Amino acid sequence: MRNPNQARHLLQPSRFDLGPVARYALGAAAGVAALVLRGVLNPLFGVHNPYHTAWLAVVFSAWYCGVGPSLITAVIGAAGVWYWFLPPIGSFIGKDVAEVSGIVGFLVFSGVIIALEESTRRSIFQRELAEQELQRAHDELERRVGERTAALELRTAELVEKATLLDLANDAILIRSASGEISYWNRGAERLYGWSASEAFGQLPSELLRTEYPIPLAEIKLQEQWEGELTQVTRGGSRIVVASRWTMLRNQEGDAVGWMEINTDITARKRAEYAARKLSGRILSLQDDERRRMARGLHDSLGQYLSALKMNLEMMSLTSDDQRSLRAGCCNIVDQCLTETRTISHLLHPPLLDEAGFGSAARWYVEGFAQRSGIHVNLNLPDNLGRLHDEVEITLFRTLQEGLTNVHRHSGGTKVDIRLELSDGQARLAIEDNGSGIPPDTLAHLLAGEAEAGIGIAGMRERARELGGILEIESSPGGTVLRMVLPVEHPPKIKSEKTDGERQVSAA
Repeated sequence: MRNPNQARHLLQPSRFDLGPVARYALGAAAGVAALVLRGVLNPLFGVHNPYHTAWLAVVFSAWYCGVGPSLITAVIGAAGVWYWFLPPIGSFIGKDVAEVSGIVGFLVFSGVIIALEESTRRSIFQRELAEQELQRAHDELERRVGERTAALELRTAELVEKATLLDLANDAILIRSASGEISYWNRGAERLYGWSASEAFGQLPSELLRTEYPIPLAEIKLQEQWEGELTQVTRGGSRIVVASRWTMLRNQEGDAVGWMEINTDITARKRAEYAARKLSGRILSLQDDERRRMARGLHDSLGQYLSALKMNLEMMSLTSDDQRSLRAGCCNIVDQCLTETRTISHLLHPPLLDEAGFGSAARWYVEGFAQRSGIHVNLNLPDNLGRLHDEVEITLFRTLQEGLTNVHRHSGGTKVDIRLELSDGQARLAIEDNGSGIPPDTLAHLLAGEAEAGIGIAGMRERARELGGILEIESSPGGTVLRMVLPVEHPPKIKSEKTDGERQVSAA
């Protein structure tokens, strides 16, 4: 263990090897230097912002010199500003109440800064001390394993005696023998799993904890180090998920004699992630339902009213030319309203998607997109596409919408290739443009799923994840490719007419 003098030395903030006198001198010098710099900048600031350089001095002294020297710095800065830079200049009396509040605020916040810096240093010290002690314990375990050549039981028993510090860890730490049996079980493991060390010794973790491995256990044992997530069962029957880290232990001859396994309970985090994904999927589903209701409402209510209005206008008995012109203008406006209502309704949720499936809806949308944007679009659909599950068709259509919208807004391309393939129980949708590509930093945010990725990409990713699929994005200066892969879990509900293998749609 580190002696108290060493501990106090680490708690000192200095990054230089300075004694107490030198640190106090450096703190005082920092305060004086701040006043000199403020005097140099006085023609620029005047009586305004008198504490800027003093703040810098306090921060510097708090980090490099310690609590006492930084307090000296703050006092020197406050006194100097009070005397030389606040009117009346050159006097400690006669200051305004506002100036008194300012100097008090400076001293208070200087104290806060000093306290925060000291707290940070102490936290760093405690963390480093704990890490060093754990590392020392780990090194001691490995040293003992390397030195001992006797029976494995005696060797692991000696490791347990030298690993007392590991019981202080919150993580579950266990050691497996070469045959896979538990030979060490710390208190963290007892708290996490519920079995005592005496009950766990000699047991196989895979049987005791009913562990589910992401890859075969034999493959894990071939690796020097391994990290991954495991699903296990506690003594009380609760299923938990742990982040597991394995390290192979070897003797002096280099032979593998066991593994050290450190498990961290991440069940709460995984549940939160799952709940967030379910919520995102539910929100997207509700969004689709709301779009469908709005589309039907526009078509069934407002559209019907406008149609009736148009028929009434046409049946009006008008004789004069002005009245005929007025009637024609009204009918034209109603036609435009009907067209806009129909377009908005179809964009919110095209009836073709429910009535004829993704193929018809995709062709309708691509044709309209090409006419509106002037971008040449190649649409390639399977000849025998038919109908897919409702959620699959909605996800594919929304991905097509969002992908083409991004091409029009961001890529600057003139051509888009869209391909849908059905094979091996999966639907694969690819949208490829010839635009300028996505900047590397932006692409990294998209692939990492960060908030900056935008709602559209995040929505596509959540739709795919909700159905057990994946979303991939590849980009270069020559263009971008967006791929959506979804499992086709249900057979087609109806058969649709065969379509051309490839249909090209270009701007009119």
